[in-house]
Amino acid sequence: MIVHIVEDDEAVADALAIVLGELNYHPAVYSDGETFLTEAEVSADDLVILDLGLPGMSGVEVARQLNSRTVPPRIIAISGKPQARLNRHMQNLPGMTVLRKPLSIETLADAVS
Repeated sequence: MIVHIVEDDEAVADALAIVLGELNYHPAVYSDGETFLTEAEVSADDLVILDLGLPGMSGVEVARQLNSRTVPPRIIAISGKPQARLNRHMQNLPGMTVLRKPLSIETLADAVS
């Protein structure tokens, strides 16, 4: 299983990749949704950790495109946005796991497993 990290904040993406590597996952990092959708080979067994507040194509749109696949990967959304804005985003993505930034190692490990 590959854990695809789609996060524009380089420090956050790097920290997630380090922690996931230490947890014996295989992380791949993308700085924006367009690059991820163009370059990543995503299987149904993979996990996508997706920042909802990406520049350009939003994380919400990336999630919609992934969910439209016949067999979509599992997606964990991450966000540092205020709760009211996050609630608006999540109306379009019912049932998706959402983690709030800053993330703890324990919270991340629980969500990924």
